[in-house]
Amino acid sequence: MKNNNVPLVNFRRLSVPAPWWLVMWIVIPYLLFKATVLLVRLMPVLWRNRISVTLAVLAVWLWHRHGWEILALFAGVAGATVGVWWWRWRPWCERLIVLPVLSWWQRLFVYQLHWREAMTVCRGAERFDSRLNVPKLLRVRCTYATDEVLLRMSRGQNPDTYHAAAANLAYSFNARICRVYSGRRDTPKARHGRWAWLLRLVDRFRYRDRPRLVWLVFVRRDPLRRTIPSFDVPDATDLEALPLGLREDLVRYVLRLLATHVLIVGATRAGKGSVQWSLIRALAPAIRSGLVRLWGIDPKGGVELSLGRELFSRYEYATVPPMVAMLEELVEVMRERQARMQGKTRAHTPTLEEPLYVLMVDEILALVALLQDTDLRARAKAALAMLLTQGAGLGVLVIGATQDPRKEVVELRDFFPTRIALRLNEPNHVDLVLGQGSRARGALCDQLSARPSMRGIGYVVLDDRPEPERVRFAYVTDDEIRDMAATYAAPVIVKPTPIPRQGRHTNKQKRTAGPLLPDSLAGFLDGDPA
Repeated sequence: MKNNNVPLVNFRRLSVPAPWWLVMWIVIPYLLFKATVLLVRLMPVLWRNRISVTLAVLAVWLWHRHGWEILALFAGVAGATVGVWWWRWRPWCERLIVLPVLSWWQRLFVYQLHWREAMTVCRGAERFDSRLNVPKLLRVRCTYATDEVLLRMSRGQNPDTYHAAAANLAYSFNARICRVYSGRRDTPKARHGRWAWLLRLVDRFRYRDRPRLVWLVFVRRDPLRRTIPSFDVPDATDLEALPLGLREDLVRYVLRLLATHVLIVGATRAGKGSVQWSLIRALAPAIRSGLVRLWGIDPKGGVELSLGRELFSRYEYATVPPMVAMLEELVEVMRERQARMQGKTRAHTPTLEEPLYVLMVDEILALVALLQDTDLRARAKAALAMLLTQGAGLGVLVIGATQDPRKEVVELRDFFPTRIALRLNEPNHVDLVLGQGSRARGALCDQLSARPSMRGIGYVVLDDRPEPERVRFAYVTDDEIRDMAATYAAPVIVKPTPIPRQGRHTNKQKRTAGPLLPDSLAGFLDGDPA
């Protein structure tokens, strides 16, 4: 006779009988425990996608409660509202609606959907203790041209792993370029006002050092294909943030000029003039006020810098000896300032009495390598070495440009904290200019297009950041240079007349006016025995 008190629970092919107490006290608690563990694991995913989950739940509830008509009405009203907002207040709509929605879409349907597969195939995932450790996707932030993906590396990895896999990662996520950064690309803002102390504390927490975080920037389209017009001349010059061009994420690239030297290297017609004149344009108000004194040396006969001759306090272009004399004179200016600063301060602050000296050399190779006169070449090289090694902290800066990264230029490379490489002819020139490993980190200067419409694109390397930054510098037209030279001309500096040293006269000189002393006393001083 069959026992009806023993239920038949179908485990494994529906044929295993089990008593009710086993089902009640073991199987059901085990299933509840597994469901709880699964829910706990899903909680971070649900929290990261809380907006999409909330919208999905709300849409299902509206459809179930009121039908699809109400759901369509809500969607139409929301679309019309966003359209009016885009029409009237486009920047705010882009910042608060369009870009966050694009970031949500890219994260959910591009990166999160294929993250595990891409990281495993590109050797970004490591296996430990029979478990595959995949880097954690933390955030996706989009612009119109790039996707900035923030991840946390698995233990045992370093950023070089992602530098080596950058090309594979780019094509895995349907992009052509992937740039890897081991630190934040932005810096904390200057805080002012009553709550500045609180905001500084928040920034200190937000911008703290987090070595395990890596930023992957995927370039969906090249935003630097179009020529960037020159920026307006600022009302006041900020020497810590000079606007020169645009980055790949369409953020304005600013250069901190204080306490740094700048080296610009690019092949012929690569756009070095865009860098030089954008820098001069940003300095124009300070040049007119006398806060910055711009000195120029143009060994190419004044072809590049002569359009803005009025902007330079000193300018040499014709022959080499005056150029070398200018370098040595600037060294004397630096030493005099060094003597005045001893025991008072270690860093120079530009003032009208103690201005910032900026020396711009259009072809630095002509002074350190191409001179036939060995004496002049040695003097020029020694003066440049003195300025590069001691001038940054004393307010005497050098902006050097060249088109040939030869050995003589490479020897001076490390004295330039800021280096800009435009289009170069050979792959090995990239590391010669920007430093060892720069091309492997993404500075593909040899692959930049030589078309006239693509001039002014280059890579920037700063001392505090090993990864190169791709930038297109603004193009300043000849008419804008002439207008700028006429409006922001450097003030005329009147040199004091040197006072003759008192002492014994060695030669008789013809006096044009009456003597200040009697003839007998004047003759005695001249050495006349009569």
